[in-house]
Amino acid sequence: PAVTGVMAALLFLLLWRRRRAGGAGRVCVAVLGDLGRSPRMQYHALALARHGREVALLGYLENWPHRDVLRSENIRLVPVAELRGLRVGPKLFQYVLKVLVQSVQLLYTLLRIDQPSYILLQQNPPGLPSIAVAWVAGLFWGSKLIIDWHNYGYTIMSLSHGRNHPLVLIAKWYEKLFGRLADYNLCVTDAMKKDLWVNFKIKAVRLYDKPASYFKETPLDLQHNLYMKLAKDYEPFKPRYYRAVNPSAAGSAFTERDGKSGNVVKTRGRPALLISSTSWTAPSYLSALTSVLSSPDYERFIKEGAKLPGLVCVITGKGPLKDYYNGLIQKLHFKHIQICTPWLEAEDYPLLLGSADLGVCLHKSSSGLDLPMKVVDMFGCCLPVCAIHFECLHELVKHNENGLIFRDSKELAEQLKMLFLEFPKEGKLHSFRENLRVSRQLRWDESWDQTVLPLLGNKE
Repeated sequence: PAVTGVMAALLFLLLWRRRRAGGAGRVCVAVLGDLGRSPRMQYHALALARHGREVALLGYLENWPHRDVLRSENIRLVPVAELRGLRVGPKLFQYVLKVLVQSVQLLYTLLRIDQPSYILLQQNPPGLPSIAVAWVAGLFWGSKLIIDWHNYGYTIMSLSHGRNHPLVLIAKWYEKLFGRLADYNLCVTDAMKKDLWVNFKIKAVRLYDKPASYFKETPLDLQHNLYMKLAKDYEPFKPRYYRAVNPSAAGSAFTERDGKSGNVVKTRGRPALLISSTSWTAPSYLSALTSVLSSPDYERFIKEGAKLPGLVCVITGKGPLKDYYNGLIQKLHFKHIQICTPWLEAEDYPLLLGSADLGVCLHKSSSGLDLPMKVVDMFGCCLPVCAIHFECLHELVKHNENGLIFRDSKELAEQLKMLFLEFPKEGKLHSFRENLRVSRQLRWDESWDQTVLPLLGNKE
């Protein structure tokens, strides 16, 4: 009876679908997740708006999107209420209930917007139930469905349940079935493009993540303003050597303003600035982070006489496990390493990337087929990276060319020693940055115009 009811509902939608005039220029960009933490889908929306499309950007509004999205006249935010508190009965029942409620909620929201000609859906998070619901909504509207594959939902589920768990197997079957029903498929790497075809028989167009135009090197004046702003709240950014002599001096740990000329200069003996980013949710990421931070190797190198700078390690982002790991960080007692975990405003994050000396990425892919967006943004700022190894990372990080790849905390410590020896004198770190400057990689807008715009027929 349940299957019969579903089939009857689909038939009803097919018979009653509407094709209202004026829908050709509209696109729905849908995320069953936090819009503020979905930069790739925000970039899709901005690219569509730039080409005159009316965009309904649909998703949770836990964090606000970038100000360019909010200012666009062609983008309308369509909030979806995030489900909380569905904790009745066994975990399996909770999960099934959540999927059912999300299905109704998402379908209701999709059917209330103006008729779109395309529904562009982020695959993960989560594929279940968003693909099926978007497909049904597409039938109702007569819209074409485009799935942008970031990762596989079933591989993320397997991290906590195991690959042979019934839920994981159902999720894999579901993604395989409904993924084939899309009119077009995008994906983030060549490895994922190949895997989609070999295992799912889905043809996809590879669209690499690219940095937006505001990810770039930060001028020294703006660096100074940012450091001074952060120094109000975070000890590692406060001036160190002349604070006791002149407490009112306009300086930070990294820069100071010359009293006579008014020019900003870098502070002598300044520490090196490392930056990493996390949503404070992934256990594998955070265990790697703890391992790296608790390693005494860097401190040992300095005690043995290596001419290395102090380190300020900034870990950005927010999430449910942040307080727990902040407690662990506070128990670490280093003489030459300071760690802080600020939550940055959206406009300050690119500025800090463009001001840092090195990025550190501890992202590990559940499928081995996606690439870390944080490294893409770092490269946009010409910031060299040390990244932990996984299968297809070589598509982004070229070892010993634009950064280094490591496998454990000891190898990372050795890389930091090599990169920061005699800092701030020019060395390997400088050559990596120069390679990034010379490479002049495509920005998102250029890549999107070449790859996605032809799928939409350019102008309708």
